[in-house]
Amino acid sequence: QVQVVESVGGLVQPGGSLRLSCAASGTTFSTNIVAWYRQAQGMQREWIATRLIAGASNYADSVKGRFDASIDNAKNTGYLQMNNLKPEDTAVYYCEGVIRERDYWGQGTQVTVSS
Repeated sequence: QVQVVESVGGLVQPGGSLRLSCAASGTTFSTNIVAWYRQAQGMQREWIATRLIAGASNYADSVKGRFDASIDNAKNTGYLQMNNLKPEDTAVYYCEGVIRERDYWGQGTQVTVSS
C-alpha cells in the first residue's frame, strides 16, 4: 500500500524559510513527479509547483524565485524549500506524488507566516 507522508509545517516569521518534505513508502518504484498545492482558509486549493524527476520544474508566479521543489530519488522523497516567506503564504500545503502514473496525496500540513 503506497503512502505519501508530509513533514510537519509550522510557524515562521515573515522573511523566514521552511522546508517541507513528501515521502513515499510502500513501493519500490520512483516518484516521477511531485506537485505542491496550498489552500488558504476560505480559498480554493491552488497549484504552486511541480518537479519532474528528470529535473524540469515549474512554479506559480506567486512563489517563483522564492520556492524550490526537488526530488531525492534515493529517498523517494520530494521537497519544497520555501524562502522569503510572506504572510500570504499562510495555508495548508499538500503534496501529490505520481508513481507509475497514479497519483497519491499527502495529508496536508499547516504553514503559518506571522510575526
